[in-house]
Amino acid sequence: MIPKLEVKDLSYSYHTPEGETRALSRISFDVQDGEFLAVVGPSGCGKSTLLSLLAGLLRPEEGEIFIDGVPRRESRAVIGYMLQKDHLFEWRSILDNVSLGPEIRRSLTGPVREELRTMLDTYGLLPFAHARPSQLSGGMRQRAALIRTLALKPDILLLDEPFSALDYQTRLEVCDDISTIIRTQKKTAVLITHDLSEAISAADRILVLTSRPARVRSVLEISFSPEYDRPLARRNAPEFSSYFNLLWKELKNP
Repeated sequence: MIPKLEVKDLSYSYHTPEGETRALSRISFDVQDGEFLAVVGPSGCGKSTLLSLLAGLLRPEEGEIFIDGVPRRESRAVIGYMLQKDHLFEWRSILDNVSLGPEIRRSLTGPVREELRTMLDTYGLLPFAHARPSQLSGGMRQRAALIRTLALKPDILLLDEPFSALDYQTRLEVCDDISTIIRTQKKTAVLITHDLSEAISAADRILVLTSRPARVRSVLEISFSPEYDRPLARRNAPEFSSYFNLLWKELKNP
């Protein structure tokens, strides 16, 4: 089976007048269709650089990225990118914010707008469709940001620590909500996070990177019994602490 996303021997360096800084070195991994992959590693190891390469914002110096077996530079796949901040526009209503992508593409038809209203209803935001972003809580804003991303019907979702700006309780709730939405929509997703518990609670597999220049240290398979089907529930599963300890040891190895 051809992976949805395949990375082969990916390398990247930053160049300044002071010299070269190697960020990634021969990174290889794949993500299957509908799979949720989390990426963890030491601070500054190049996780966000990796996401920028996957998004096409940077070009690899070495190696190749494939989407459905097609080189990234030739692929017509739609990539959705959620950042740490929601970047909602205060002068637009929530409905107008989530409609931004189709509006820019000139595909905002009546049925598309109605579909977005349905998504707002499904995820508890329809009563706030005509509210401004400042009238919403941080968690509600992130749900709106996800709907805005899903409005483009992305083939792959890239999540760059999308919960890190939230307080701890809201972070748990929003991670639970958004991860469940992604699974329900059967989206292929790559999550960058510093939070090991978050990675374990959300992902199907976890890619562990070394310190810079990042290499793949290991890939950890995550599996929970069906009753632990949501991130918050997973945190209460008997296996959770075992996964956490294993992941902690992987990161602490020299």
